Amino acid sequence: MKDIKLHDILRVEESVLENLENDMEEILSKGGIVAEVQNDMHNAIEKRLELLGLNKDSNAEKIVYALTEHIGKDEQGLYACVSGNREDFEDIKKAKKLFEKLRELAFEILSDKEGYFLKKEKAQEILLKYPPVGTIEYLKYKDVWELLEKEDITEVMSALRFTETNEWMHKAFDVAYGSFSADDFEKRQIELRMLGPQWYDIGKKFVEKKHHNVSHLKEFGIIFLNPINQHLQGALFRDFALFFHYFHEISFYSKLFEKNFASENFAEHLKALLRGDVLEKNSVTKGEWLIVQRYLWKENHKDPRLSLPRVNPEALHWHKGEQDLVEFGKKREEISFEFWNNMDWVAGYFKNKEGQDSLISFDLEDNAMSFVSASHEGDEYVKYHQQEALWNELFRRYVGTEERDKLLMDNFSKGIINLLDI
Repeated sequence: MKDIKLHDILRVEESVLENLENDMEEILSKGGIVAEVQNDMHNAIEKRLELLGLNKDSNAEKIVYALTEHIGKDEQGLYACVSGNREDFEDIKKAKKLFEKLRELAFEILSDKEGYFLKKEKAQEILLKYPPVGTIEYLKYKDVWELLEKEDITEVMSALRFTETNEWMHKAFDVAYGSFSADDFEKRQIELRMLGPQWYDIGKKFVEKKHHNVSHLKEFGIIFLNPINQHLQGALFRDFALFFHYFHEISFYSKLFEKNFASENFAEHLKALLRGDVLEKNSVTKGEWLIVQRYLWKENHKDPRLSLPRVNPEALHWHKGEQDLVEFGKKREEISFEFWNNMDWVAGYFKNKEGQDSLISFDLEDNAMSFVSASHEGDEYVKYHQQEALWNELFRRYVGTEERDKLLMDNFSKGIINLLDI
């Protein structure tokens, strides 16, 4: 294993972290955080390698194999929880029943089960005002009235992005959402749905784009699962982790909706939140941390914002979701997910078979997605979740956990946190 240097892990110039350390020590009287995190990361990796029967001299390929194999064993524990097996998930009816069991188990440990979301009738109003022609034709209905009569509005809304044109989406959502107010929201429980078999072809399009089966509608408080590929190795474990992630994301945005209820420009705030806006900046000043609610590395490896200190709420939802998964394991005799506890920000460089340094993520979701990818797409190793989680961990250690959450919520609409203002 190569000596751990956080700037290598974050793929930034060493001066970026040196300047950050100096600024944080001046502003917060907090010094030595980078060295502290490096040391903790080294110790965490050594401990996990020992648990895997490996050591710091093991090559990258062996470590990746051991990590994904661990995902496979953890997934078998989930199957045991619902008295099922992988073959059961090839059948839509059986899969739906098994996911119902998992949903019940997940709800037992979640605290934020309710939030403020758009009323369901608002979805119907949108479709009546802007009939979704692509969806109507896909399901072979004669008009929007037949669609609403025969289909669940939740499932229709979940499928729209893959049945309608960009022009329709812009017109129906940008225009319609521009008229929403706080009165159009209500408090209700977060929903977890598995879409019916009629959406199978739509599900394939979704998986091709997202590389996973689960998504959500933040404004409606809905998590939905596509009826496809549930039998792939690692898919159940990955999707179960995604459930927890989306619970936290939906709860987070619900609080942001509520926070903006009194705003005169509520509709504009709502649209900005749903777009996932990120400030266009090539630099930050002393004390500034950018708020980035997307995975920029996934979109563009050369995005200049990847070199800036930042807080990523998406990665924070993952952190909380993965911690939920660990807690879930503690409550079940047949499983334990302790291996992944607080490992989302951990990574190290190891020599591969060609003698080159290869970055290995110890994050649960990176490895779960890599395992599923390897089982049906080839050798695609995912590691962009860890990078954002590491920036989050640095920010948390500088300001503390509670202050991190408060600063993120209070400054979200501005897109940047300035520690000189606190």
